[in-house]
Amino acid sequence: MNTIVADGVLRVSGPDRWLATGPGGGLRTAPVAYNISVPEGFDRTDLDSYVTERRERAGFEREGPALLTGVGLEHARGARAEPVTVVATAGLSNPAALPMNPDVSDDGAEAEAADREPGTVNLLVGTTRALDRGALATLLATAVEAKTATLQSLTGFTGTTSDAVVVGCHRDGEPADFAGSGTPVGAATRACVRDAVRASLDSRYTDRAIPGSVTDADHGVRTGERATVFEPTDRE
Repeated sequence: MNTIVADGVLRVSGPDRWLATGPGGGLRTAPVAYNISVPEGFDRTDLDSYVTERRERAGFEREGPALLTGVGLEHARGARAEPVTVVATAGLSNPAALPMNPDVSDDGAEAEAADREPGTVNLLVGTTRALDRGALATLLATAVEAKTATLQSLTGFTGTTSDAVVVGCHRDGEPADFAGSGTPVGAATRACVRDAVRASLDSRYTDRAIPGSVTDADHGVRTGERATVFEPTDRE
């Protein structure tokens, strides 16, 4: 997977079949994908138009799935482990905590601070293997799991309120039937996500501590709700 940055837009190329989360996401065939850094106070809602404007301003003509981030692309970091490449941008100003005992207020309520800094963990994942729809969806799940494990090892939360992922494969590559944690594709993805996210965080937080909880961060959420647990019934 090749990468290039221009005017706040990161373009990755190589894979030609993508599965993306977020607005305008889903399954898509395209030669490229993007991660676009947005300015502070960004409030546009016409996201498709905005992506087109930024892409064209940066000189990128080809369309593809796009993620948006408040993190400056000088903090983007990549990692490679055959047959996978991952590029990450990571900011933790808006963490989302999922306490296992929501009745205990270990995190405090939503945190606020005067000087907010960009958040969002975005991942662009590409493999040279050919994956069908199910395996591509599994690859996305594998990447998210690795991101969660990485953040939990460093902080008190699993992600931010606006994390997003794009995963891609080569339709004419060597086929791979599976992309879970125990497969070559999945294992490489886990290692790449871990190392790219940690490297981006190291770049982003050179002059301040990585927040360890929602209270330590600029703003964020803590899931305090409880669900009703039930046991599926036998067929009548």
